[in-house]
Amino acid sequence: MARYTASVCRICRRENLKMYLKGDRCYTDKCAIERRPYPPGQHGQGRVKFTNYGVQLREKQKVKRMYGLLESQFRGYFHRAAATKGKTGEMLLQMLELRLDNVVFRMGFADTRSEARQLVRHGHFTVDGKRVNIPSFAVRSGAVVEVGDKSKKVLRIQEAIETVDRRGIPQWLDVDKKALKGTVKTTPNREDLTMPIQEQLIVELYSK
Repeated sequence: MARYTASVCRICRRENLKMYLKGDRCYTDKCAIERRPYPPGQHGQGRVKFTNYGVQLREKQKVKRMYGLLESQFRGYFHRAAATKGKTGEMLLQMLELRLDNVVFRMGFADTRSEARQLVRHGHFTVDGKRVNIPSFAVRSGAVVEVGDKSKKVLRIQEAIETVDRRGIPQWLDVDKKALKGTVKTTPNREDLTMPIQEQLIVELYSK
């Protein structure tokens, strides 16, 4: 499957938003968007005027890259959200938040979503006692996500959980840092998402 392999710092600069794709580096003065707060490329510092379509496209690209999805995956989530009762934009964000790789990241068992995705693929986590190695696995309310017994000494997981307080744990999650496990207390509400996302622009884009 195709994956973005270039510098992720370029993504933050392109979307003009710190998306914390680099883990600890994003909290230091080495963060690229702090040093060069303009889009990458030869014409990055030029004045750009977006059309309505351009604004909608940039918002979709921002959310898609934030969660590390391909276009076909993201579009699939949108269609499922559109078929679900409720506001399409909010349902879309809720589905993205409940992906196992994102839940692992939110609980603090990984520094970034890409790292969480890799750890999940390698089978380091269980959901309700069963090992799951599918990053897109939809975690339900009340589910318990735990680091496997053989994985509790993995250095990357230990280092990540030690610094989770700096990032903060959402209220819809409950984490036991000593036991390396967490519970999804409830499905996330729109108010729980602190990143500046205008999901209605994505709905308008895909509804054309």
